[in-house]
Amino acid sequence: MSKRVCMVVAYHPFLDARIFKKEAKSLQKKGYHVTMIVPRKGGHLFDIDGTPFTNRFRNKVFTHDGIRIVTYNWETCRDQLSKVLSDESVWERQGFTNQLTQLAIQQNADIYHTHEYLSLFAGVGIKRLMRKRKGKDVKLIYDSHELTPDPLSPRYTEQHRNELKQKLLIMLDEVDYVITVSDSIKSWYLSHKPGLPVEVIYNSPPLANNYLPKEYNSTGLTMGYEGNIDDKKGMKEKMIGIVELCSKKIDFQFKIMGGSRFDNPFDIPKHLQKNLSLTGWVDYLDIPKYMKDVDIGWVDLENVENSLNFNYAMPNKFFSYLNNGIPVLVNKCHDMEAFIKKHQCGYVVDKTNVTPQDYANAVLELNKNKNALKQMSQNGRKVMENLYSWEKMEERLCNIYQQL
Repeated sequence: MSKRVCMVVAYHPFLDARIFKKEAKSLQKKGYHVTMIVPRKGGHLFDIDGTPFTNRFRNKVFTHDGIRIVTYNWETCRDQLSKVLSDESVWERQGFTNQLTQLAIQQNADIYHTHEYLSLFAGVGIKRLMRKRKGKDVKLIYDSHELTPDPLSPRYTEQHRNELKQKLLIMLDEVDYVITVSDSIKSWYLSHKPGLPVEVIYNSPPLANNYLPKEYNSTGLTMGYEGNIDDKKGMKEKMIGIVELCSKKIDFQFKIMGGSRFDNPFDIPKHLQKNLSLTGWVDYLDIPKYMKDVDIGWVDLENVENSLNFNYAMPNKFFSYLNNGIPVLVNKCHDMEAFIKKHQCGYVVDKTNVTPQDYANAVLELNKNKNALKQMSQNGRKVMENLYSWEKMEERLCNIYQQL
């Protein structure tokens, strides 16, 4: 059995929950030797919330939690990696000379596991050059956390999207397995490459221990949000709007587990400080403790009509809520809506772009029907136990590795 795995990363932080805490640690547990090749930007590695590590993780190569970490400078790689858009004939000469590809080849691994469009390009280089230089056939995994390019995104011109897509289809011919995060993204890949092995590995957490079923017997209601808050989505305004409206009608709390990014504080208006709280960054394994008093979990993805990724998304926080028996409140997005309808574990507002008033109406409606919330809570926890927890996803991951 091949034992050496190399995770090839272009821009995720090295402690990323999916890459490091779930996949790398799961593979290590199964006896694989895992190395991760990760980028420094401006000489630094970054924490999950964007804080630069200034006095830790300074060495080029180090071991963290049993995983070997090899670092490279993103700035020196970027131009060569962007040669993915050049004609394929110049890839080897101008693209695969990048530091990420070269460092990965030095690891002499058996399986290379890439996580972004540009690290996939590095991986194609690894595969071709290992064959050419060492006569070694390595296996290449593309872990597609989202669809790149997003077929609907106005961020790119149509011509640019078509170029990216055409190069993606060339690269997929080198890939031995695609892993992705939702059923619709899997279908998209299969519609373009019907013979491609594709498996869905959801971004779900390990099953929360010490789980106590929620009773929903108090008068008030606590809504929770897990994750970073981005400014660009007008998210803070939306949260403040929901709190304003709900706290006038019922005993209402809004609890943010996580918070602002490093360089972007969230100032809570004075009159709402008793209704809206931020825990600050929470360690991945401590999340269940913070969710004990949360009654409804919130997911809001805007501009769904301009993004297949949003329409197809199944975010971490979605599974994190269900893991803790928390029904999910979400706007209309294809995959989450289908999941909620199938498993009866949440409430979908029937609009893609939802106002604070729409969400407040949904919350007040749910508050009147605590029995329904309790049932959704039980349903959500049950499907995590039976089907979707990270323990179940780990089995899928190990099956892929065994096949390769």
